Amino acid sequence: MGAFRQPRAVWAVAFACVISFMGIGLVDPILPALSKQLDASPSQVSLLFTSYLLVTAVAMLVTNWVSSRLGAKRTLVAGLVLIVLFAGLAGTSGSIGGIVGFRAGWGLGNALFIATSLAIIVASASGGIAGAIILYETALGFGIAVGPLLGGYLGAISWRGPFFGVSVLMAIALVLTLVLVPATPKPDHKTSLKAPLVALKDRGLLIMSLAAVCYNWGFFTLLGYAPYPMHLDEHRLGLVFTGWGLLVALFSIAVAPRLEKRFGTVRTLYVNMAGLAVVLAVIGAWTGSAAAVIVATIVSGAFIGINNTLTTQAVMTVAKVERPVASASYGFVRFIGGGLAPFAAGKLADHFDMHVPFLVGAAALLLAIVVLAAGRRFITTQPEPAAADRRPVVVAVDATDAAEAVTAKAVEVAARRHAPIEVLHVYEVDIIGDDAVERESLEQANRVVAEHVAEITATGVVPAVSGRVLRSVADHAATGRLLVREAERLDAQVLVVGRSTTGPIARWLDDSSTRRVLAEATTDVLVVQGTPLTAQP
Repeated sequence: MGAFRQPRAVWAVAFACVISFMGIGLVDPILPALSKQLDASPSQVSLLFTSYLLVTAVAMLVTNWVSSRLGAKRTLVAGLVLIVLFAGLAGTSGSIGGIVGFRAGWGLGNALFIATSLAIIVASASGGIAGAIILYETALGFGIAVGPLLGGYLGAISWRGPFFGVSVLMAIALVLTLVLVPATPKPDHKTSLKAPLVALKDRGLLIMSLAAVCYNWGFFTLLGYAPYPMHLDEHRLGLVFTGWGLLVALFSIAVAPRLEKRFGTVRTLYVNMAGLAVVLAVIGAWTGSAAAVIVATIVSGAFIGINNTLTTQAVMTVAKVERPVASASYGFVRFIGGGLAPFAAGKLADHFDMHVPFLVGAAALLLAIVVLAAGRRFITTQPEPAAADRRPVVVAVDATDAAEAVTAKAVEVAARRHAPIEVLHVYEVDIIGDDAVERESLEQANRVVAEHVAEITATGVVPAVSGRVLRSVADHAATGRLLVREAERLDAQVLVVGRSTTGPIARWLDDSSTRRVLAEATTDVLVVQGTPLTAQP
């Protein structure tokens, strides 16, 4: 079944995702109008971002705790109810203080929504995770691009329009979710409230989170203050930020993975953050030129799209905890930076002028590069020392029944060569924009390895058996490269894999792991026909 031939439950949640992603740029076209019509300074209007993001940051600490007790659907519904309620109340408010307060409630709802929406799409989708990811990426791109356009259109009618528009559209999504999405069971494992904070003891996760604080400082300074020096009406502001959103979506989904493969995550982040710093410095230096600000703002979308994807990818690579906990820890820290930046930028603009916030934002991005460079040893994975015994047969297994054929062939080869077996299973995390989805839990991945080690040991025909879980982030090609490197490190006699089974669209977007193994391996490779290397439910 194709990526877009999905059950109605998936389309219901995907529709809600589009509306949620619209919120990123929906209010930008009305910021000057809010300032003028409600007699509020830009720094007061910036509190719309501050209240929303700070509440989202704190909520990230409890979303996993809530969803692990209520289940994914109930948590999603709770988030949608809060968004419908507080977006509507923001539209009825007559003061900037009221809107700021209601945006805080909106932030809580959004945190609950984003914590579960991707998981529900993945669980409900037909054709496996690959199709679900394509659909989610499409929703992300469409929402980011169309949000400012809709915000400009509704904002031209009234500044209240975007708030009422979100409330009505999310109410439709809420009804569709209640009717079409089946009930989801409560998870077997309940997440601790303190787990996200404890996870920050991991130096790699902490370094990436602190770098994200600096990045978000620059990002939300641009998002919150760039509309003012443009001196455009709501329609034209909407068009500018639509161009910005198109570049965010394009570079996040299509360009960032290719840059990472070519240059590596850390080096790409260095150059990308430096580029975004230059863009902010240009705005800061030429704030009096509307044309310069417009062009620089649109161009910034390319850098923001790349950064959103690659910082999330780096976090999932270095974190030693499961994906939901790592996401919560990272989200908590980075949203604090995003929330404080507009407030601080407003104070700087009030006390100095509009140039200063952008120059400080550029400095924050340069500081992010310094943080990454200072902590590089914590965010660069180091290989474990090679085993001391003789050269093994390495077998890559997945969580499907078809992996039995791969294991059986590895046992046959190892017995003939009197060689030990090393069982490898890859725990994969896919990055979608600035979100991540795991193909299985880390606990499930460890169980797969343990089961295959026990099965091979029971045969009694190989001298020794051991196994490990490897972590891979981004795509199947990255999984293939990881297996090649591990086989080389172990000095394997042969690497036994199964043939990947993905559809044509997935193959176009995501190189198969088996193909990448065959292209890059220096070790002998044995491909067992008709068996996927990674789980494709």
